[in-house]
Amino acid sequence: MDGFIAGTQVYEYTVIFLRAKRSHIGRPGKKQHVSKPSGDGRRKAVRLALICVVNICLSGIMRNSLFILGMCILLAGILPVHGQWTGELSSGDRRAIRAYHRAEEALRKHDPSSAIDNLQRAIERDKAFAEAHMLLAEIYFETDRFAESIPSYKKAIDLDSHLYRPAKYRLSMALYRTGRYADAAEMAKRFLDMGGYAPAMGERAEDLLTRSDFANKLKNNPVTFQPVNPGPAINTPNAEYSPALTADEQTLIFTRKKPRKESPSPGQTAYYEDFYISHYKEGEWTPAKNLGPPLNTPGNEGAQTITADGRHLYFAACNRPDVVGRCDIYYSRREGGRWTTPVNPGRPLNSTAWDSQPSVSADGSVIYFTSSREGSIGPMDIWKATRDEHGHWTEPVNMGPTINTTGNEMSPFIHHDNATLYFASDGHPGMGGLDIFYSRRDDNGQWSKPVNIGYPINTHGDEFAMIVGASGTTAWFSSDMEGGYGDADLYTFDLYPEARPLAHTYMRGRVYDAETLEPLAAGFELFTLNDGRRITTATSDPHDGTFLVAIPVGKELALNVSKTGYLFFSAHFSYADPGSVAEPYLRDIELQPIKTGEPVVLKNIFFEFDSYDLEKASKPELDKLYHFLLENPSVHIEIGGHTDSIGSDTYNITLSENRAGSVRSYLIEAGVSPERITYKGYGDTRPVATNETPEGRAMNRRTEFRVVHADHKDQE
Repeated sequence: MDGFIAGTQVYEYTVIFLRAKRSHIGRPGKKQHVSKPSGDGRRKAVRLALICVVNICLSGIMRNSLFILGMCILLAGILPVHGQWTGELSSGDRRAIRAYHRAEEALRKHDPSSAIDNLQRAIERDKAFAEAHMLLAEIYFETDRFAESIPSYKKAIDLDSHLYRPAKYRLSMALYRTGRYADAAEMAKRFLDMGGYAPAMGERAEDLLTRSDFANKLKNNPVTFQPVNPGPAINTPNAEYSPALTADEQTLIFTRKKPRKESPSPGQTAYYEDFYISHYKEGEWTPAKNLGPPLNTPGNEGAQTITADGRHLYFAACNRPDVVGRCDIYYSRREGGRWTTPVNPGRPLNSTAWDSQPSVSADGSVIYFTSSREGSIGPMDIWKATRDEHGHWTEPVNMGPTINTTGNEMSPFIHHDNATLYFASDGHPGMGGLDIFYSRRDDNGQWSKPVNIGYPINTHGDEFAMIVGASGTTAWFSSDMEGGYGDADLYTFDLYPEARPLAHTYMRGRVYDAETLEPLAAGFELFTLNDGRRITTATSDPHDGTFLVAIPVGKELALNVSKTGYLFFSAHFSYADPGSVAEPYLRDIELQPIKTGEPVVLKNIFFEFDSYDLEKASKPELDKLYHFLLENPSVHIEIGGHTDSIGSDTYNITLSENRAGSVRSYLIEAGVSPERITYKGYGDTRPVATNETPEGRAMNRRTEFRVVHADHKDQE
């Protein structure tokens, strides 16, 4: 699985951080007398300069490295100072030396291609020119041409093993980055056995040895991986990447990169990125369509995520007039089939640094994203922000050292289970470049040690931006592997069981007014019954009332649907088998306008057996009733308790009245005036189902509330 990094503005700074093209700077001098190599003086000068090169390359210095590198080489005495050459080269061939100096001049002008050509000419003239082989290896290495650097390093080491002491380390790294892990480990050992290196270099070599052994074990123990190309409806000769799915896994939004037909304007790239959408119908994906304005612009948009209901899109854009930093996160919502004009949330979510690659939790309360902002542990870290009670994003918090390293962490994806985080990293032990990892959050909110998702999903290349569907079984990613339709294509594959999140299904339907049948924009809240934790919030579309809510499998759940001016709706259900992919829950929901006499069954009120003590699982429903009364101050209600027919009439009346009284007491303690709430026990006198079956008796055991008074204003 080869990774793909977009070469456009949305990913501009990803490229800078991960594929910075660092070149060695040379400076030509006058023609000099060439003497035979003296050994120690020449080796010392070259070694000092190249050690300076390596330290800069490994230090994470990016844009200023070229200037500092040139100063290091000058100070090391390899390059001429005031026009005088002070070092010696191993070659005695004048033409080879002139070609070598032309390579230095090309590097000083930031032209590595010309430098490579001249070094190859120098080597053609003198195949034993150790410095030319070494400098050629370094250029290949620093421009990510690791496979080409290997023979040059080997030749330079064979010619003079003392010319540049870190060469064996650099060769080991090149072998590691090309997937030759056993050879990389062997070369790292040879470097460590050589001794005489700085402590920091020794630590890096030890780390490289550990990583090589780790990667070799992964490669020798492959996981199941059979990628499938979804076909030409989605993939084209252009590049497709950054997939995003709705909870039903039937709507796909992705980014496509295409060349501009006209010459780019100032500040634009030769390519542009747009969002495309496809729907899964009758067993196949429909031809992808451009989402059009206002989401797509003449600029670049990408790295998007869509909420479970398919109505909220977060994405990244760069160099817009309203950006806070270099790249910012933007937001748009869909209403009645149309997307609103994207909005920049501003600070504190966005910063003056680089902020991109958002992923929003299923309940909409947490956003995870990649940032290079101040406070990061490495060049790029994963951060998160939570939404406050007013809907605003709070100050982002770094995910900490369990997730982030001194390397790069990026492309987070939080699954619908809100407990499994997938992300890419080159800081955790991996197979070479960026690898995909996953971490799970426990009940105390702590994230587990990240797990490498394994080979061949991960390779020695860059893998990132993988997502997993709500069902937990199918993953999507982008790759330029052979057999595609052109550039990078989107692929799917069945994720092996150990790396899967908690399975989710979905509930789909429509909310409408029970009397007029008009669609309603209502709020949804989904809670787990065992602990009352809210796991999902959503709203139905105000134009057609449709909704889509992700539902976890293997949990007992409570659902509340509400809208101002209406009685709320409640239900509970469960999918018992956490290992299954359950059928979707399809239903329409009608809401009754507030008016006197209308009963509402509180389906998520529970009592201990043969008792009127409220169970903990009742709290979300009780709080919902409290807020309903708070928002409708003129409403007065009666709480009614009901039982099945088992037991005596006296017993049932007493039990039902005590249970209704417990609900009233909870509301009064919460702050509702006692005058607004009456209660009564009806026993088994008002059944809603037969008492001859267990299912019927369960329906008859219930708690209701009924509006006994409401002003006209609250009934509107």
